[in-house]
This record gives sequence, C-alpha cells and structure tokens, in this order.
Amino acid sequence: MGAQRDRPPSHLGVDDRGFGGLARRNFGWPGRYGRASEAEANTDEVIGKVGWVTGSIGPGRVGEITLAVRGGSEHFNAYSSDARTIAKGTRVVVIEYHPPRTVIVAEA
Repeated sequence: MGAQRDRPPSHLGVDDRGFGGLARRNFGWPGRYGRASEAEANTDEVIGKVGWVTGSIGPGRVGEITLAVRGGSEHFNAYSSDARTIAKGTRVVVIEYHPPRTVIVAEA
C-alpha cells in the first residue's frame, strides 16, 4: 500500500520514467508568442519585412537576402516573385515564407 502512495496518479501522465510523458503530451496550448506553433510565429516575423539582396536573384535561380529579424540579421534563400532579375544591393520585401530559410520576394 505504501508503494502505491509513492507513485503519482496515472491520469497525470506520469510514469516510472518521471514527467517525460507529461512534458511531451500535447494539451493544445499555444506555443511561443501565444501562437499555435513556432513556424507560425516565424512566418509572422518575416512576411512584410524589408531586406536587401546579398546574392543576385534570377528567374528560376535562388539568391540570398539579409533580413533584420529577432533582434539580429539573418540570411535567407530567396526567389523572385516574378521573372525579373534582382541585383545585389536591391531592397526587397518578403511576400511569402517557406520555413526554415526560404522566402519569395519582390522589389521594394
């Protein structure tokens, strides 16, 4: 009887391995920033941001841009929203974000 009292109730999701099951259980709580997931939070932070091209973007070719996000500057792979070439140093705005590091941009 004493052994049973030493174990947490099974409805808490705790087993012999500790609270691991409870920590991994999805309760439907919002993630960081009060949103459903980290990817959704990152999408909100990137879309609409203005950055600059650090590697030219051509039609059907991947380029690179730098954006000021999350308290610093980050590099993203970038594709043009239309069939035009965007030269290095051009200001662009992000119109789509595909996690983790790809964006679709248009000239700002």
